[in-house]
Amino acid sequence: METLRYQIEIDASAEKVWDILWNDKTYSQWTHYFSPGSVMKTDWEVGGKTYFTEASGQNGMVSTIERIEKPKHLVFKHLGELTNGVEDVDSEKVKAWNGSLEAYYLESNNGKTTLKVEVDVDSSYKDMMDEGFNKGLEVVKSLSEN
Repeated sequence: METLRYQIEIDASAEKVWDILWNDKTYSQWTHYFSPGSVMKTDWEVGGKTYFTEASGQNGMVSTIERIEKPKHLVFKHLGELTNGVEDVDSEKVKAWNGSLEAYYLESNNGKTTLKVEVDVDSSYKDMMDEGFNKGLEVVKSLSEN
């Protein structure tokens, strides 16, 4: 596992950037580069369930919120995967990466926001993450600034 880091400066408040990141209407726009039509379903509770899925909601990742302080940070801990609607948090395949973190940090300064993302991944996913986050964060910037 390695931790990948991404950062972008956005000319908008942290509250607006937070909303663009996590509201249902815009979430699928910036995550399009990972999976077109992707969906996030969460109870917004530390220790609760969060699902990151493709459009049908049947396949994706099972996670939990490790830490949250709106609009400053949100840290997910990945627990396993969802395949055809069935959760797997115990297989050997999943154990290789469960517990990995995906963190979003928003820092405000004079009406602008620095958005930092850190994600733990197996190195075989580096290219996919680089493309997804580099392009996706540009979408967050564009939506937040307009």
